[in-house]
Amino acid sequence: MRVGFVVNDIKTEEAGYTTTRLGVALTNRGHEAWTINVGDLAYDPDELVRADASKVPKARYKDGIAYMRDLHGKNVIRERVTVDHLDVLFLRNVPSDEKGKREWAKTAALDFGRVAMRHGVIVLNDPNGLAKAENKMYFQLFPEEVRPTTLISRDRKLIREFVNDQGRAVIKPLHGSGGESVFLVRSDQPHNLNQMIDAVARDGYIIAQEYLPKAENGDTRLFLMNGEPLRHKGRYAAFRRVRSGGDMRSNLHAGGTLAKATLTDDDFRLAEIVRPKLVQDGMFLVGIDIVGDKLMEINVFSPGGLGSAQKLEGVNFNDAVVDSLERKVSYMGYYRRNFENVDLATL
Repeated sequence: MRVGFVVNDIKTEEAGYTTTRLGVALTNRGHEAWTINVGDLAYDPDELVRADASKVPKARYKDGIAYMRDLHGKNVIRERVTVDHLDVLFLRNVPSDEKGKREWAKTAALDFGRVAMRHGVIVLNDPNGLAKAENKMYFQLFPEEVRPTTLISRDRKLIREFVNDQGRAVIKPLHGSGGESVFLVRSDQPHNLNQMIDAVARDGYIIAQEYLPKAENGDTRLFLMNGEPLRHKGRYAAFRRVRSGGDMRSNLHAGGTLAKATLTDDDFRLAEIVRPKLVQDGMFLVGIDIVGDKLMEINVFSPGGLGSAQKLEGVNFNDAVVDSLERKVSYMGYYRRNFENVDLATL
């Protein structure tokens, strides 16, 4: 099986990233794992998509550290591969990371992936589904029952009125990720409120969201694969992120800490409610962030943290992902590639 991973920049990939862990799992099972910079894709005159790609030289790796050492090292194998002839193209780049830097790179992987899948390569997550999820507005397409009350606007007056009605609210940019420019605002602090609105408004539209008091205890990241909670060897791929000090954000690189997740009926209920749309949109691997009986976010672009779940649960969930990729490639062989990409993505 030949798998290509599209990333923002190979140079910034790290040993602990989920993409790296998947590369190790694929390589150790005898598959080819190619890593492709989003800027190295090309549509050639023969109507095939090709890319300058990198692959590690060894057949087996102990861990992500050794894998990344070789991927970044002088012995790395570099070839111009035909993307259309890969078995799987895994889109693991994060468009929001390109904000204000390389605007052209935001949709490049989707555009090239959409063309490549015409010739049979399985593209995950489905590029047409990902195009709908280019910003956090995608979250509003899910049932109201799973979402906090939300206003999306650039009108400062409307945002202030929303905060006054709520008493407390979270404001954040419509385009953004990783806890960047996320503020908890209060109606009894109008001066700070105006400053924070101005700070977030510089990035475009503002999301003003109902504050969930249970967020003070952190949130739970649960992975879904093929529309179902990812389970391997009797364990679910999940973990809790707990706030650090007075920071309201629980994102790990925003100061949060890890803890083992105890999944509840509410968690599985939320996963079941969002499942139909995720399947409809061809979302193979997704991370949902849960607070109480609500979702805070649905992460469909390069959801990370499988390594954190592995550390806490003692199970290598990357093996389950590779198992699923192998099955999809087999289906394509059995049925002579006679499936739509969006359907195969969650089979």
